[in-house]
Amino acid sequence: MSARKYETRGIQKPFLVHSRQTWLTLDLGDVCIYKNGVEFRSPAPFQAWTEMNVQLESSHGSGTINCCGVVISCEGNRHEGYLVSMVFSSISKQSQARLNQLALA
Repeated sequence: MSARKYETRGIQKPFLVHSRQTWLTLDLGDVCIYKNGVEFRSPAPFQAWTEMNVQLESSHGSGTINCCGVVISCEGNRHEGYLVSMVFSSISKQSQARLNQLALA
């Protein structure tokens, strides 16, 4: 995963993450967006190599960003929550450009 973190100040809507069995709507304080992936706090654990979809919306008019990814790490416990790391496996050039716009905002 890249070390460069994107700012989440320009994102007004909740962060939506879903796999086949689970849908999560997360607060932005629980999310760190990177160039090639994302980390987030989750109340539920995810198995490594689980495929997931990510959706977020920006207030800067850059539209919705949709990405597919794979969970590479999930650490924590049910009392404190789980820190989930996922890497993007499929992101369109348009969505990548929108993520870059958020970095500059």
